[in-house]
Amino acid sequence: MFRVETRKSGLHSAYVILDLIYHSTVRSIRRNHRHALIGLLSNVLQTIIFLGVFFVMMNVLGMRGAAIRGDFIVYLMSGIFLFMVNTRSMAAVVGAEGPASAMMLHAPMNTAIAIASSALAALYLQILSIIVVLGGYHVAIAPVTIDDPVGAMGMVILAWANGVATGMVVLAVKPWWPSLGGIAQTIYSRANMIASGKMFVANTLSFTMLKVFDWNPLFHIIDQTRGFAFINYNPHNSSIAYPVYVTLVLLAIGLIGEFHARRNASLSWYAGR
Repeated sequence: MFRVETRKSGLHSAYVILDLIYHSTVRSIRRNHRHALIGLLSNVLQTIIFLGVFFVMMNVLGMRGAAIRGDFIVYLMSGIFLFMVNTRSMAAVVGAEGPASAMMLHAPMNTAIAIASSALAALYLQILSIIVVLGGYHVAIAPVTIDDPVGAMGMVILAWANGVATGMVVLAVKPWWPSLGGIAQTIYSRANMIASGKMFVANTLSFTMLKVFDWNPLFHIIDQTRGFAFINYNPHNSSIAYPVYVTLVLLAIGLIGEFHARRNASLSWYAGR
């Protein structure tokens, strides 16, 4: 009833928010599995299955000759890793707790912290999976050489940011159309199986075929990643600027929509769930 109001410094407030994001991120990682290691192993196994499927498919279809000169498995990894980072981050943000969820009743929890923690949890799991798969391949099968590892990691972060921005737009619409989340995730992941261009090299595509793929920011990100990964590949049909601009626009739209949804939040959105 009686309490003394204390003035908090900006540094203290920032520390409280970062501490809350940390604990919320840990909670997000353990949401599906009580043990974080099980979640990591599940993600690694899915990545290995993807690699195996695409390795067999590209050999059966005779597409291996269209790959970049170098390690064929690294070529596949450069596409599959970024595809999974992008789609998983989008799904994580769409699945973040909204303004009418029970967690928002606990101050100082808010939707920004819930979104940030979901996005960071997805990034954490995907980067760990990349390290485990690459490390295992390097030790057990063949040495892995990345021409520009810093640039390649920058593209991983950009793929994650693009997935987060796309998820923000869907999350902003989700309160008004509750079933959109699952539909959007399915359509997005299925479309990017082909439209991301992870099975193609942009430099080898004709002008007509290039127009089929170059609208997709992930197509540019994957192609630029291969430019950083392989010393003998110079991508000239893709750019880094395009996915950056698209990501910023989608993020701005998502933030505006999420703010409007939060201002109009209603407990009836989650009634009966």
